[in-house]
Amino acid sequence: MSTSARWIRRTVLGVVLVALLVVGGTALRVWYVARADERTAVDTIVVLGAAQYNGVPSKIFEARLEHAKNLYESGVADRIVTSGGKGEGDAYTEAEAGANWLVEHGVPAESTLPVGEGTDTLRTLRAVADQIHARGWSTVVLVSDPWHSLRAGTMAEDVGLDVWLSPTHSGPVVQTRETQARYIFRETGALLYYRLSKNPADSIGGTGLR
Repeated sequence: MSTSARWIRRTVLGVVLVALLVVGGTALRVWYVARADERTAVDTIVVLGAAQYNGVPSKIFEARLEHAKNLYESGVADRIVTSGGKGEGDAYTEAEAGANWLVEHGVPAESTLPVGEGTDTLRTLRAVADQIHARGWSTVVLVSDPWHSLRAGTMAEDVGLDVWLSPTHSGPVVQTRETQARYIFRETGALLYYRLSKNPADSIGGTGLR
C-alpha cells in the first residue's frame, strides 16, 4: 500500500472515530442530564408544551404539568409559565390547555402565565424568554421529558435564560427501556443538528421532533 493510500485510510478512520466519539458522548450527556432534578429557587417554572386535544393535555403533557405543580407546591417558584402554540384547526394553544389544567388541579390562576406561541422548542422558548425578560425575571426551572431536557436547556440558555433542569420521570416516554432508547437516539440526533445549524429539529423535515 502506498504512502498516500495509507494516509487517506488513516484520515478516514480518524474521522469515523471522532464522529463516533461525538455521537456517543452526546448520547451519554442526554442520558445523564435526563436524571437531573434541580430544585433551586427561581423566578418561574417553565413547562414546555406538548400535544393537547381540544383543551385536554396529552398524557405526555399531563406528566410535565403534574411535575411542575409539584415543584410549585415545593416552593421552587410562585408562578408557572406554560408554553406552546396551536396547530391548524386547534381551538386551544398548548399553553392555554396547560394553564387550565393547572388551575383545575389547584394552582391559582394568578400563578400561571400562558405563552401561546411557538410550534417547536426553539421558537417556543424565544417567546417564553421575551415574556420572562419583559417582567424582569431571568431564572427558570425548565420542565420537559427526561430525554428532551439537554436540548431544551441548551436552547433556553441560548435565548438568554438562566436555566436549571427538572424533567418529569413519569409518563409514556419513560415506561419501557425500548422507549427510552428510542428517545435518546432521536434526541442525540436532534441536539447535534441544533448545535451545527442553530435550527430546531423540525427543519430536518419528517422527524416528528420539536
